[in-house]
Amino acid sequence: MKPFNIIIAPDSFKESMSARQAAEAIQRGFEKGFKQPAQYTIIPMADGGEGTTDVLIEALSASLQTVEVKDPLNRLIKAQYGLSTSKQTAVIELAAASGLDLLTESERDPRHTTTFGTGQLILDALNHDVKRIILGLGGSATNDGGVGMLQALDVRFLDAQNKPLPLGGVHLSELATIDTTLMDPRLADVEITVASDVSNPLLGERGATAVYGPQKGLNAQDFTRLEDALSHYHDIIEQQLHISVKDRPGAGAAGGTGTALLAFLDATLSNGIELVLEETQFVHHVAKADLVITGEGRIDSQTIFGKTPIGVAKSAQPFHCPVIAICGSIGTGYEAVYQHGIDSVFSILNAPTELKDALLSGPQFIENTAENIARLLSLKF
Repeated sequence: MKPFNIIIAPDSFKESMSARQAAEAIQRGFEKGFKQPAQYTIIPMADGGEGTTDVLIEALSASLQTVEVKDPLNRLIKAQYGLSTSKQTAVIELAAASGLDLLTESERDPRHTTTFGTGQLILDALNHDVKRIILGLGGSATNDGGVGMLQALDVRFLDAQNKPLPLGGVHLSELATIDTTLMDPRLADVEITVASDVSNPLLGERGATAVYGPQKGLNAQDFTRLEDALSHYHDIIEQQLHISVKDRPGAGAAGGTGTALLAFLDATLSNGIELVLEETQFVHHVAKADLVITGEGRIDSQTIFGKTPIGVAKSAQPFHCPVIAICGSIGTGYEAVYQHGIDSVFSILNAPTELKDALLSGPQFIENTAENIARLLSLKF
């Protein structure tokens, strides 16, 4: 009998397990409960948020490079990124050098945090002769418009006295001149692709400061000052670079780093799940599959907007391959996913559970659920 071909392609379950850990738990459950020979292919997924660069590093068989860089408060730390020399590609996570998790709660202050360390990671990648950089923008501690990153790449941001601006977004209100003449010339020959699940513009009620500032430690009384600083920054970009990007989807990603990438580095902002599907050659695998299992921490009415389960399901649709989704919790309006290629949804929770206990026991819960699904599929009527 030909083995049943099962693709296991979940996203991470935030704060509980990585995409690979979730996939391996699903496989363990199926191996217990599925009653016919099966071949399993694990393809960890991500949609531009947490875990995206880890998934891409694995997909590209990249090695980890360790670099000494500046953290969001300008302190020296060690940070890593992925390097595939065979494909001349670097995979960089902004959060590795400029992430919120690098700061204690009391240290979080997006007025003064910087993306300088992310620019140092890009610089190191250039020193390895890469021709392509994939940059993940999730989890930033910053709201500096990506200026710190550009400063590390020798773009000069000067005040009215022709002095370099201090690091931090709040100082952008003093910006008078942008000097790109010394910007690393190697950047002109590098394709930069941004993997993001954020479509926010730079400014306004959906902008970087309004939406993400509070979780980065921004006090309400400082909102206007930081928003005005970013607005002034973009005004200078328009005047001196003759380009407007503030309203483009993703310009507000990572505290406005999307703006810097669009205006200065001609980056391509890519839908995260589409990029991951492409880099993992998912279509090649699903073309031969009998069943696809996907999932993530929560499935609700928002899942249909660019989230992993829908990206996976849409890729499976042309091959008429059934798709099962497993999630931590099922939210209001989850039924919408049935109109987008998912055939069934299962929650891994089978009783009221404290959140901390659910997160800790996630791998066992997902294994149990997968086993029950496998046993159901094995029934003969």
